[in-house]
Amino acid sequence: MNFSKLLKPEAVKVLTSASSKKRLMQELGDLMFVAHGLEADRVVEALNAREALGPTGVGHGVALPHARLTGLTEVVGAFVLLDTPIDFSSVDRQPVDLAFALFAPEDAGVEHLKALALVSRTLRDVSICNKLRANPDAGTLYTILSEEKSAQAA
Repeated sequence: MNFSKLLKPEAVKVLTSASSKKRLMQELGDLMFVAHGLEADRVVEALNAREALGPTGVGHGVALPHARLTGLTEVVGAFVLLDTPIDFSSVDRQPVDLAFALFAPEDAGVEHLKALALVSRTLRDVSICNKLRANPDAGTLYTILSEEKSAQAA
């Protein structure tokens, strides 16, 4: 499992307009439509249903919203850097400015868990998060994420 399999360049965005968790979810839905052809409303509904079970803000400004969707054949993701952090009901009560959303097929099983572990492990690395925060360009963000996994795999 690696980032180049999970993340397409067009699924990476810098947001200057997300002022709330609700707005971020809508942006993620739109991003998944553009990058993967998924219905934005279905994506938002699935993310909100998962959030209702418990917030996915993992701390240190990072959120990992995730959901299972019927019709998917593989685990896919989207990454967003927010220029203004938002409240995400995170475990440490810190606002979120890095969000990596994962979407898995209904029957993904272990693949979903592997992808979640990869993203979680990567975004726990303070140096990677600092690089992401210092580079507000979608292409650069994609490169940072895809190169980090390649370096870790070597």
